[in-house]
Amino acid sequence: MTSDVGAPRGTWNGASVRSRVAAMAREDPEHRRFGASHHRYRLHPPLAEEAIRSFEQVHRVTLPASYRGFLGSVAGGGAGPDYGLLGLTEAVDDEEALHDLRAECLRVGFLATPFPHTTDWPGPGRGGDADYSVAGTLVLGEIGCGTFSRLVITGTNAGQVWLDDRPWGGLTPGPDFGDWYTAWLASQ
Repeated sequence: MTSDVGAPRGTWNGASVRSRVAAMAREDPEHRRFGASHHRYRLHPPLAEEAIRSFEQVHRVTLPASYRGFLGSVAGGGAGPDYGLLGLTEAVDDEEALHDLRAECLRVGFLATPFPHTTDWPGPGRGGDADYSVAGTLVLGEIGCGTFSRLVITGTNAGQVWLDDRPWGGLTPGPDFGDWYTAWLASQ
């Protein structure tokens, strides 16, 4: 992460992130950038520490530092990569592709189950299959065409954002949440 936006271990400069998102909105007033017509460069208010702690207690997890720090000092969801970030407990309309995935993630015990993968899992389009577990991950948002971003909550890769493309590419590891989000902030 860049020093003006955030730092390892979950320290974020909320004002800097909000300023950058506002600049992105000014640069794209017609929301032509991919996903912008959905999130419209709006950030939800940051979450109170009590709300974050309550979520962790209910699900028996500790959220990765970079994500936890983001929630508390930057935003509880909203503008972000692709179609944006779901709020931590945001309800999803049952007509949306994310509905069932989000419900699965919020089932008791799902997030506390360690994520079993350490390397990618090839999907059908890469000579593999779509029969893989995503336990221990929280779906962050939709990329499109049945592909989603998932934050690993438990297991050896906790904190990483993985690409979940069950119909074609499978499961692919990605960067830490902080690096993932700041890469989006830096993109044009």
